[in-house]
Formats: sequence, C-alpha cells, structure tokens
Amino acid sequence: MDQSNGITGGAAAAASPRRVVVAVDESEESMHALSWCLSNVVSTAAAKAPAVVLVHARPPRPLGYPVIDGTGYVLTQEVMDSMDRYMAAAADTVVAKARDICTAFPNLKVETCVEKGDPREVICGAAEKAGADMLVMGSHGYGFLQRALLGSVSNHCVQNCKCPVVVVKRPGAAAGDNAKME
Repeated sequence: MDQSNGITGGAAAAASPRRVVVAVDESEESMHALSWCLSNVVSTAAAKAPAVVLVHARPPRPLGYPVIDGTGYVLTQEVMDSMDRYMAAAADTVVAKARDICTAFPNLKVETCVEKGDPREVICGAAEKAGADMLVMGSHGYGFLQRALLGSVSNHCVQNCKCPVVVVKRPGAAAGDNAKME
C-alpha cells in the first residue's frame, strides 16, 4: 500500500497526481506561501504537476438571534445578512486573487474550497477531505503574547493534520530559507 495517498498498487499511485492544499486568506503572508508553493513544489514536479486545492475559511456567523454586539446594540437580521454578504464577497476576492497567482502555471489544476468555521478546523478538515499529500500555509509571524491570546492556526495544523505541513514565513521574517517543514 502506498502510504502517501492511501492508494493500493503502484500503477494506481503513479496515475494519481499529488494533491497540495494551500491555505489562503486576505494576508500578504498567505499569498507569499502560495507563490512559494508554486515556485518550489509545483514548478519542480517531475512528471505531472500536482493538483492545488486553495482553502479559505470564512469566519462563522455569530450564534443566536438577536445578537448583541460588543457595544450593547442588537444586530437585526438585515445587518446579519449584510455581514454574510460582505464575508462571502471577501472570500470570493481572496480566492480570485489566489487563482490569479496560479495562472502563471497554465497546466495546473486548481480547485477551491471555501467553508465557514474556525480556520484551524476548516484547514485540517479540507486537507483530509482532499487527500492532501502536503499542506502549505503562511505564518503571520505573531509574537508569543499574540499566539497565546489568539492561538496559532499553523501550529494547530502542524499538530493535527495527517499530511506533512509546510509553514512559509513571511518575507523578511528570518534570514535564509523562508519555509519551515514540520
């Protein structure tokens, strides 16, 4: 059994292209990670370019109705629907920007996955559903305190994904190579 993708037999494994999941959001760091992946993983692929799955996690809608925001105002259904439309448009913009970056590789098969939820769970779940051979994601470069308060999506994925995870540091974050294989 080929353990890299769970397909039995050498011929089936050879016919199936690798699948690389790339987590994208509105940050410069995630687009840098996508560019790094295309330059270092896709362009160096020997026979077939791997399929790239772009994953974007939309923040979930606050639970409950009526919802009270931080200032004590009740948000109406109309406001909540407007927020949903805005988040959907923002997700479409992120995915379109990522797809545009991928156009430099005309033979590349690009799939997209946009789901609502906690980015940690959405990314890990999408990697598993896609049968990913690798997950590539950017690092926002938060310091200790921000990581402690917000949590680290990349650290969660490194600890919980079943495939190898490459965390690409933001440009200028450290001397030398920009990627860290976990």
